[in-house]
Amino acid sequence: MLSFLKPKPYLKDLLSDDYVDIHSHLLPGIDDGAKTISDTIRLTKAFETIGISQFITTPHISHYIWDNSPQAILANHKTTTILLSESNIKKPFQAAAEYFMDDWFEKHFKAEKLLTLKDNYVLVEMSYMNAPIQLYKILFDLQVAGYIPVLAHPERYLFYHKNFNEYEKLKKAGCLFQLNLLAVVGYYGGEITKISEQLLKKGMYDFVGSDVHHNNHIAAFEQKIKVNSLTSLKEIISNNHFFKF
Repeated sequence: MLSFLKPKPYLKDLLSDDYVDIHSHLLPGIDDGAKTISDTIRLTKAFETIGISQFITTPHISHYIWDNSPQAILANHKTTTILLSESNIKKPFQAAAEYFMDDWFEKHFKAEKLLTLKDNYVLVEMSYMNAPIQLYKILFDLQVAGYIPVLAHPERYLFYHKNFNEYEKLKKAGCLFQLNLLAVVGYYGGEITKISEQLLKKGMYDFVGSDVHHNNHIAAFEQKIKVNSLTSLKEIISNNHFFKF
């Protein structure tokens, strides 16, 4: 039977036993993810059911919205680890951050050490409305400071959809790409799924992440994928093994 006639797999079935998730919002009460420790417990248990063996949770650091600090995140992580253990949940997880690229961020990473995914890999995002005016300067200076930028969910920046060359410029500027897994099941809409397919076909993604905030995100892992680039998708999922700890 021709491959395109074969039924598409469910998203959760693509996650192997050693999959490491590098983007989620599971620490309680610190951003727009889990609100309480009960939410964290529920979402962490759900991670087990969809095959996530380890995860690095990444609260937002956005000075004008979520004014978190590495110290506050690490303190929250320590407390959360204890509370999860008391609930007999011992799934290994670490904490990093998802940094919002703006003028504050550019000054911040020059003055204070960033909370990274691993070594010098730092998760960054930008506004869904438009890119920062100084985007390429920020990316350049970030790398001069010794970091490797991993851009969260590039498929969700609608302002790039009509100008695909901008994605190639970002890659040439040294930016790695992290696919939001829910994009491939159509969670964010058909247009974003289409762009994720194009980026997959061009081999532009480096890693993936769940970007789980709440139960609806977990439920989406029970859906079938809608993209055709299954081989490329499996490859970048396997790339996450790099972050195993």
